[in-house]
Parts: sequence; structure tokens; C-alpha cells
Amino acid sequence: MPATQLFPVLAGVAAVAAVAAALLIVILRPLLVRYALARPNARSSHRVPTPQGGGIAILIPVLVFWLVFSRGEPWLSPTGAVLLGALVLAVLGGVDDIHPLPASLRLAVQAAAAFLAVGPGLPQGFHLWGLALTPMLSPLLLLGVVWFVNLYNFMDGLDWMAVSESAPVLAVLTVLFALDGDFFPALIAAALLGGFIGFAWFNKPVARLFLGDVGTLPIGLSLAWLLLVLADSGAPAAALLLPLYYVCDATLTLFIRLRAGKKVWEAHREHWYQRATDNGYPVLRVDATVFGLNMLLAALAVVSWACGGSPWSPVVDIVTLAMGFAAVAFVLRRFGRPVSS
Repeated sequence: MPATQLFPVLAGVAAVAAVAAALLIVILRPLLVRYALARPNARSSHRVPTPQGGGIAILIPVLVFWLVFSRGEPWLSPTGAVLLGALVLAVLGGVDDIHPLPASLRLAVQAAAAFLAVGPGLPQGFHLWGLALTPMLSPLLLLGVVWFVNLYNFMDGLDWMAVSESAPVLAVLTVLFALDGDFFPALIAAALLGGFIGFAWFNKPVARLFLGDVGTLPIGLSLAWLLLVLADSGAPAAALLLPLYYVCDATLTLFIRLRAGKKVWEAHREHWYQRATDNGYPVLRVDATVFGLNMLLAALAVVSWACGGSPWSPVVDIVTLAMGFAAVAFVLRRFGRPVSS
């Protein structure tokens, strides 16, 4: 389908998903209040008990749209396999939101879902920076997807944080996939974007609803897959730039905790966006900073993608990545200092 015809379809998908997600939240919220209430503790950013599990309202429209447009496409097709993995993670996260599960069980199920994303979920002949999906690369890619699922979960610890990160990324992914004529990735990105728009009103500071693990785990897997598909299309630098803030904040925090001998799977308040609130930054200022940074990263990703295949592509990739890392480093540095400095 040409991009000129695809954009109205995707806009409609996003609009319907936004309305559907908002309606589902209104319907499901009493159940979430009763069974999935997140009570504040020393590691929380919220001060009053708040229901979690709103991510299921984002995921349901995505699954419905895929079923409508797939027209019987098998579950082990690339898109179907990823959504099957997302369903598995949604069940895992839903149970964990109500009754916390052992870390070993969570990790095992996440690895199984990630296998669906990097096995049947990736196109045949997948390449990443010129490297084919070999027996040596596959475990590294699997590990990377598991880490991305977890870092997405770790970074959802502040009102509007997931929206500030995900909305710019999903908007760019929708446009780029549409321009490439890659329908199903564009469909998933547009439906997720619409879902976040519907969710945003309920998660705005002070949040009345959180995504919960039932949302962060499957959304993290879906985003990881979308970024891998983008990388395979010849835009690996763009695929790295889009989630760069989340990747840097979560990964640096992991290494710091490992170095200190702490249990990395335990909840904490050591991410830079959490340090920012402890250092006096209002929640909305943190969100606005992250959103602005992600808009800059999105612009750099578009520049890198647009130059793909040109003689200047390697130079553009290096320059845009350097600018992206510099921008992320600047924000992390500011978040790590008191607001008055």
C-alpha cells in the first residue's frame, strides 16, 4: 500500500486505539483499584495507593487491530510471533502485579518471549550493521531483548515518564514504516501510539493509574521488535537513537548497582530521572526534559534514516550518534545535580 494511502489508515488506527484505551481504562479501573493497587514504599515515586495495570488497555486494541488486518495470518508469522510473546508477558506481568513472582521465573518467561521476537519474529535474512543473525549473534540479540524489556519496566517509575519516552518513538516509527511501506510494523506502532494517547490523561501528574508490569513487559517487547525491524531495514543508527535515553539511564544505573554489589533485580530509586525528583526537579519538569530530549533524538534518527544508502550515510550515522550521546549525557548530568546548581 502506498504511503499516501497508508497514512490515513494509520491515523484512523491511532485515533480508534486512543478512544478504545480510554474507555477500557474507565471500565477496568474499579477492578484494578480492588485487585492491583500499588501501595507506596521507600522506593516509590508516588505517595498514595494507586492502581496499576492500565497497560492492558493499551495492549488490547493492538491485538484487535492485528486480528482485523491480519486476515488469518498465522501466529508464528513475524508480527504474530511477537504479539504472542507480548501476550505471554502480559499474563506474567498481570500475575506479578497482584502476587509478586520470583525473579528467576520472571526471567525465564521473559527469555521465552524474547525468543519469539528474535526467532520467528524477525524477517528472514535479518542483518544488524551488516552482521547476519548467526548462532553467535542470536544469543546476544536475545539477551539484548530481555534487557530492553526489563529496562523499559525499570524506567516506568514516574508519572508520564513512559508517555514522554514512548510517544515520540512510536510516532517516528509509524511514519518511517509507513514511508517504507512496511504495513504490520506501522500498524503495531500506530496502535501503541494511540493507546498511549488514551492512557496519558490517567497517568498525568498526579497519576491515577500506572501501566503495571502487565503493560510495561509486553510493550517493552513490542518496542524492542519494532526497533530491530527498523535496524534491519538499513537504519541501525536510527534504531539506537530513538530509545537512547532509556538505554543509557537504565544501563548505567545497572552497572553502578552491580559495582556496588547491590541486587539489580530489586526495586530502587537510583535512576537519573528519580535522582532528578530527589534533587528538587518537579515531576513535570523531568517529563518535559525527557520529552524534549526524545524529540531531539527522534529528529536525529530521522536524519540518519533519510541519509541511509547514500555515500554520506556512515558519516551521518557517526555524527548523529555522537550528538545523541552528547545530549543524553547533558541531561543525565543535569538530573544528577540539585536543581539550583
